[in-house]
Amino acid sequence: MVKKGFRGMATRVFIHGLESTSQGAKGVYFRTRYPDMIVEDFLGDLDERMAKLRALLADRTDLILVGSSYGGLMAALYACENEAAVRRLVLLAPALDLEAFAPCRRCRLTIPVTLYHGSRDDVVPPDAVRAIALEVFTRLDYRRVNDDHPLRETFPTLDWDTLLRP
Repeated sequence: MVKKGFRGMATRVFIHGLESTSQGAKGVYFRTRYPDMIVEDFLGDLDERMAKLRALLADRTDLILVGSSYGGLMAALYACENEAAVRRLVLLAPALDLEAFAPCRRCRLTIPVTLYHGSRDDVVPPDAVRAIALEVFTRLDYRRVNDDHPLRETFPTLDWDTLLRP
């Protein structure tokens, strides 16, 4: 049986970064504002994290995945493997420059992707990520903002109701 999103809507999922948890600022924001959104903890190496994500989303469709940093890498990897199940990606300073994403660089994803990246990011290089994103995502809305890696200033100002709309 295929599971659809909450009340016939899309299933919204937030995937935190490597050194964060579901209790980080973004996770708490989403859990508070969007109680139907899936906000889980992902621990361990990338294989363990991806196994948990795959199990969590198995048989689900109409997914809107929001990934921050390493969580952005995970969201993009999941979309490469399961494009038909994903409706949209929202990526926040995604770690697409890591070797783990190399196999996906041959993909051409046609789902809408909105990507925010801080020009002052000293963790994930904005120029490298932009180049990779332009290769992989055919419907990319890339936004370089005057911010740091966690997007502290930008995140709370984003129109999440629109970004998460099915």
